[in-house]
Amino acid sequence: MAVPPRVPRSSPDGSTPVRVLTVAGSDSGGGAGIQADLKTMLALGAHGMSVITAVTAQNSLGVQCAWELPAEAVRAQFRSVADDIGVQAVKTGMLATAELVETVAAQLADLSAPVVVDPVGVSKHGDPLLATEALDAVRTKLLPTATVATPNLDEVAQLTGVRVESEDDQRRAAGAVLAHGPRWALIKGGHLPGGDAVDLLTDGTEEHWLRAPRHRNRHTHGTGCTLAAAIATYLAGGYEVPAAVTAAKEYVTGAIAAGFPLGAGIGPVDHGWLSERT
Repeated sequence: MAVPPRVPRSSPDGSTPVRVLTVAGSDSGGGAGIQADLKTMLALGAHGMSVITAVTAQNSLGVQCAWELPAEAVRAQFRSVADDIGVQAVKTGMLATAELVETVAAQLADLSAPVVVDPVGVSKHGDPLLATEALDAVRTKLLPTATVATPNLDEVAQLTGVRVESEDDQRRAAGAVLAHGPRWALIKGGHLPGGDAVDLLTDGTEEHWLRAPRHRNRHTHGTGCTLAAAIATYLAGGYEVPAAVTAAKEYVTGAIAAGFPLGAGIGPVDHGWLSERT
């Protein structure tokens, strides 16, 4: 398995790491959401910052409760970080409602840093994390701000109506996602049958098929959050999109392989696997 690199520090004297902001929900079980994002950023050498959009009561068995934060609280968190510390990349995750989607999209619209949009629709356990009435705001407001959009197959179907059952369908799905305005679409094929987990990254002209061995490990909570956070970290480190996605997939593949049991249900991927290898 390839060992992905850590990102270089951003200041000339090497004293300051790159700065990456996650805008997402909190997972009290620590496997996904804000917690997964910050662990990923730290593992890859970045300084992670957060805008919390929702608080969930969540464990290895599922999401028991969720509470969205007011739009003004989300806006204030974003401006507090962006106006003082600054950001070199942003990753979005659980936004829950149309109002929160529109609030976050408005903050991203004038941002010069790359944006990774993970259009979170449901949890690993099938719990809804995005209101149906928010889908149009994701399509029309959020996706146009994205440098890279990273939907899984269920989210592709939610957003575009395209059902992906084969690799050929991934190309059609990517076209449907790109029609909503992101510069690149990463169609994650981890739920397709087959020996490899195959993702398609494309901007409508270039195509990159990313393959990795499928690890027979059920402890995969936080996979999507982790991948999107890793992509954002590499983009903040100056990587071009194909290189950032390739390195991020190597990182998440190792994290899946090292996923561990926790609680009575599905455990998390291991965000610290790189330090365990060195």
